[in-house]
Formats: sequence, C-alpha cells, structure tokens
Amino acid sequence: MTATAIKSSRARTGGPRNTNKIVEHIAGWTFVVVLAMLVTQTGLM
Repeated sequence: MTATAIKSSRARTGGPRNTNKIVEHIAGWTFVVVLAMLVTQTGLM
C-alpha cells in the first residue's frame, strides 16, 4: 500500500474540510469564556 492509499482510506470525523483557523480559534476561546462564566455564576469555584 502506498501512503496515499492509506491516507485516503482513513475515516473522516465529519468536520468541515476547509475550516478557517481564526474562526475555530475564536469559537474555542468563546466556549472557554462561557464555561468559566457558568462555573463562576453557579458558585462551583
């Protein structure tokens, strides 16, 4: 088997192929901030 045959046979996880790294980064940090606000407001920390 060649490297391209092995690479193409791998299962995809369902995510979009051409994600914008900036948008992905901002979405990740937004999730972190919202989670931190939730933890703070509920008094868990």
